[in-house]
Amino acid sequence: MAAEPILISNLTQEWMATLLSWHLELFFIPTTMVTLSTIVANAVLFTCILASRALRQETRYLLVANTLVADMLFLSLNLATSVVNAAQAEVPWLLCELVTAVTVTAYCCAILTVTFMVVDTYAAVRWPLRYRDVLPPERTHRILLGAWLLAASYPFTLVVLMEVERGGPHDKAAVCLVLISLGFLQAKNMAGVNTYFFVAAVICAGLIFCCYICLYMETRTQGIWQNRFSRARVTVLAHGILLLLYFIPGFVFTLELLLFQSRGVSQDVRVWVSTINMCVLMLLPRALAPYLYGLRYREISDTLLQLLHRHRRLSQITVTS
Repeated sequence: MAAEPILISNLTQEWMATLLSWHLELFFIPTTMVTLSTIVANAVLFTCILASRALRQETRYLLVANTLVADMLFLSLNLATSVVNAAQAEVPWLLCELVTAVTVTAYCCAILTVTFMVVDTYAAVRWPLRYRDVLPPERTHRILLGAWLLAASYPFTLVVLMEVERGGPHDKAAVCLVLISLGFLQAKNMAGVNTYFFVAAVICAGLIFCCYICLYMETRTQGIWQNRFSRARVTVLAHGILLLLYFIPGFVFTLELLLFQSRGVSQDVRVWVSTINMCVLMLLPRALAPYLYGLRYREISDTLLQLLHRHRRLSQITVTS
């Protein structure tokens, strides 16, 4: 057990040395800018949903709000980790493990929520008269709570198991990365981590695909798909691209875990793939999501315009008085 903290410390120091040798810390500058702008946009949309009683009573907007919260939590932790790593600050390994668990929880909860959004759309189309009785706001709240608990159960269980198995003093890490935290666990249980991510991704992707097929079969006779630029086609295409962008970083992360354990892969390749996934692929769907939601859901954009108009009137009254 005493050798493991030494191994972690040495590996993280080597990782930081490779990161600095390629000047990959420069990735953190656009990452910070995109992250902060996305968090602001998410916060604005989340405020719009909370400010409107009508939006708070609809399941689809509650799902959007939960996705925004999960993304803001993920982005905040991802940014904090990037800043700490760029500053070359050593982090206690237990804190790094906890940050890893919360980051994985936020990512998985976002995936679960966007999956529920597709299921919710199918339910609204398939059973329009019974939809509000089947999914009232109270039941949606319980579903979202269950999604958070489900997403948190596996990563926090891993943290507990790792702490029980270690049983010794904690070392500090020069780099805190989800990859390194889960990579050490995977070394002891090769199938566990990859199986978790693969099975979860297959179930969510399969459910989304089935719902889209069923939606098309239910609505193909209504003429909404005939126009090449119909609202239905554009909505499905935009949402499909967004879902794909949400899933791609998870599959790349699975590749990262395999590269982490492969002795034939150079450290440069590992660091490059991890940095691009962390600073580009992970941010892309979250940077696009608030603008897609704001444009796709007219009620949210209308609420935003009302809030801006109200704020402008209050400002004019304050200046006049």
